[in-house]
Amino acid sequence: MGVPAFFRWLSRKYPSIIVHCVEEKGKECNGVRIPVDTTKPNPNEVEFDNLYLDMNGIIHPCTHPEDKPAPKNEDEMMVAIFEYIDRLFNIVRPRRVLYMAIDGVAPRAKMNQQRSRRFRASKEGVELVEEKNRMREEIIQRGGYLPPEEIKERFDSNCITPGTEFMDNLAHCLRYYVADRLSNDPGWRNVTVFLSDASVPGEGEHKIMDFVRRQRAQPNHDPNTHHCLCGADADLIMLGLATHEPNFTIIREEFKPNKPRPCALCGQMGHEIKDCQGTAREKQGQHDEFADTMPVAEQEFIFIRLCVLREYLARELTMASLPFPFDFERSVDDWVFMCFFVGNDFLPHLPSLEIREGAIDRLVNIYKDVVHKTGGYLTHNGYVNLERVEMIMQAVGVAEDNIFKKRKEDDESFKRRMKEKRKRMKAERQGPAYLTTGQFAPHALGRRDRPEPVHNARHQAYDMRMQSREQHNKDAAQSLKAMIRNGGNSSAGPSDSSDSRGVKRKAEDSDSEPEPEDNVRLWEEGWKQRYYKTKFDVEVTDEDFRKKVVKSYVEGLCWVLRYYYQGCASWKWYFPFHYAPFASDFKDIKDMFTEFEKGTKPFKPLEQLMGVFPAASGNFLPQTWRNLMTSPVSSIIDFYPDDFAIDLNGKKYAWQGVALLPFVDERRLRAALADVYPDLTPEEVKRNSLGSDIVFVGKSHPLSDFIHELYRAETQEGTEIPAELCHGIQGTLNLDDDPILPDKPVRSPIPMLRDISQNSAIGVKFKDPHYADGFVFKAVLLPGAKIPNKVLKPGDWEKGNREPWRPQLGFNPNRQQAHLDQSGFRALGHSLNRNQHGGGQYSNTPPPSNYQHGNYRPPHSSGHQPFP
Repeated sequence: MGVPAFFRWLSRKYPSIIVHCVEEKGKECNGVRIPVDTTKPNPNEVEFDNLYLDMNGIIHPCTHPEDKPAPKNEDEMMVAIFEYIDRLFNIVRPRRVLYMAIDGVAPRAKMNQQRSRRFRASKEGVELVEEKNRMREEIIQRGGYLPPEEIKERFDSNCITPGTEFMDNLAHCLRYYVADRLSNDPGWRNVTVFLSDASVPGEGEHKIMDFVRRQRAQPNHDPNTHHCLCGADADLIMLGLATHEPNFTIIREEFKPNKPRPCALCGQMGHEIKDCQGTAREKQGQHDEFADTMPVAEQEFIFIRLCVLREYLARELTMASLPFPFDFERSVDDWVFMCFFVGNDFLPHLPSLEIREGAIDRLVNIYKDVVHKTGGYLTHNGYVNLERVEMIMQAVGVAEDNIFKKRKEDDESFKRRMKEKRKRMKAERQGPAYLTTGQFAPHALGRRDRPEPVHNARHQAYDMRMQSREQHNKDAAQSLKAMIRNGGNSSAGPSDSSDSRGVKRKAEDSDSEPEPEDNVRLWEEGWKQRYYKTKFDVEVTDEDFRKKVVKSYVEGLCWVLRYYYQGCASWKWYFPFHYAPFASDFKDIKDMFTEFEKGTKPFKPLEQLMGVFPAASGNFLPQTWRNLMTSPVSSIIDFYPDDFAIDLNGKKYAWQGVALLPFVDERRLRAALADVYPDLTPEEVKRNSLGSDIVFVGKSHPLSDFIHELYRAETQEGTEIPAELCHGIQGTLNLDDDPILPDKPVRSPIPMLRDISQNSAIGVKFKDPHYADGFVFKAVLLPGAKIPNKVLKPGDWEKGNREPWRPQLGFNPNRQQAHLDQSGFRALGHSLNRNQHGGGQYSNTPPPSNYQHGNYRPPHSSGHQPFP
């Protein structure tokens, strides 16, 4: 989700939502690896029913990792994906369902962001190659050393898009993987596995949410199902809250900033490509045996407990003396809706609302102040009450001028602090004129190593004098150079002579970094006029245009909320501007939106590739389709600029800016593709078609015999799943064209992995339960749902309890508190030397003999004798 820093803000404001995962590791015995037995109880002291994998969050780090060497080929990538899923299955250990969803063709609203990302990735790749070539030439000219350049084809991550051969191969590999685990892993034996590959339209996380919504609307759904969703996107938190399931947990990689990365030029750690000096690599190990290894710590995982987040929100959103009954579930929906204003994947955030400036807290406070006037909640089951939203926006608009001024003040204050910090660090780097060595060398406090004794005091003193003299000579030489530069003046400052020139200061010596030009200047009067003129090239007096932008944004808010709560309302709608309006522009919005166009269809996979790919990634497309991206006579050549501007929009880094790409005109695109459609091969036609979800079960699963009977009878019509055979899960089954069947071997698509000769898995097409047009999924707690035990400290705990509050660590409220007995405290005391008096790391170091003639007396307890 396009909300930078949202998770960091959330985890700092609500810290108890996070629990570190306990992961049981496999063991080795006599060189044989013994896998983890996932049939045993979960070591995290919680049992999950369903595990959902947003697969794109797994595919990307496995195919082009940032903190370790990349896989050598596509086969190694697939194995890395398998191992990643194994780790997650080992941690979560689902007992009912494993749902793997890969991003399919996205709605048009999301395609604009995908297009921006892929064009940026292509541009950054070209710029990196150019920078590497330039730095290589500079370093070689200086006489530096660089390892020979490897002739290696760069992995284009743009291939992780529906319709490419890579995604087609991934789908085949995952079918093999599921069949292998269902046949050979006891922990998978009774699990129902769903695979929704890239041929099924929809974003991965939203295909998962659609599954959850449609299942919980069935009469046989268990309202106390414990869900676990894996993914790193911030919008998963919103989606989890939107389900109103009481037991919903998210698992994600623990983010650790400033991970070491190797230099892209020399491959060494500790510096970036711009700082590479071309020094020879130091020997790694005694015999350079660690030359090709990179120090990598295994990525750890954390749980985000949405039930605890609901506790926090209950405290924050509960309001008394309302003119209408308070409904916590409705207030959670309003909180999710307000989070959309600070950014999402489909709309740019409002200029006055930044997550780092406490925008969500500001919105919540305004919401609680205005709710008495609104007379009700902002949303209901994914539908927006625009009249009430306007009251919130107008309250934000009143504060916009002060928000922009405060932002500028905070920015200037931050720059001053950073400037002072750089000065301090520069002074610390310079250090003293010389450093003593041996026993007199400075040592960091708290270190346990002892200073080295002086073996030859006279020689040590001589070295110190020589070092001091050399330093004075260097200082004198620098002063002489400065005096010559200044025309013979003794001062190093600027000369009074008219022909003397000052020395240009290097960029790295500057106390300030170059600032991007900001022509809008939101902190000065006239900011609204400058914004519309600079960003939209219209005058602020053009009321019709401003209303057009606001109308599109209002439509976007309604579309996004509907997308989260009811599914995709329109595959065609998108926000047709690069920038958002101001909150103060939201006037008379009540009638700006009526309804979305009905019956819209998603793009086909190859059509989406044409809509999101730059020309540099055209190799993933058929030849005649590729020519439309590069040919000067192409009718859509303007969709594929070789270069494009990035508007920093008040930000510091390019990745935070706005890519000013032209929007794709769907009618023009389809008209151009109509001429090249006949050129597709049968294989390309297959890749360009929309597919179906597949459900897999093992031979011991209750549903296995039922599916097997469908294949024996060669049933051509859809068959409903009996709810009692699959934990209440319902849907329609259809025979697969290329099925995986029991007792029939499954060929491995990866040469390094064996074929499955004794397969016990069976697969069949699956379709979610169908609902009539206009059906509304209720955003409520289901009857029979049990709210988990409270985790947070009650506000009135001190009044009714004499014992101190013991926070719950992990999922188990009855976990025994760790404690030490007397022997444990004794062992701890021995290891910390608590009984040592007059301590410190220098307590046992004998002093020089001349100190004995002064007032110094060694402590008797040390037992040291004076020097003779």
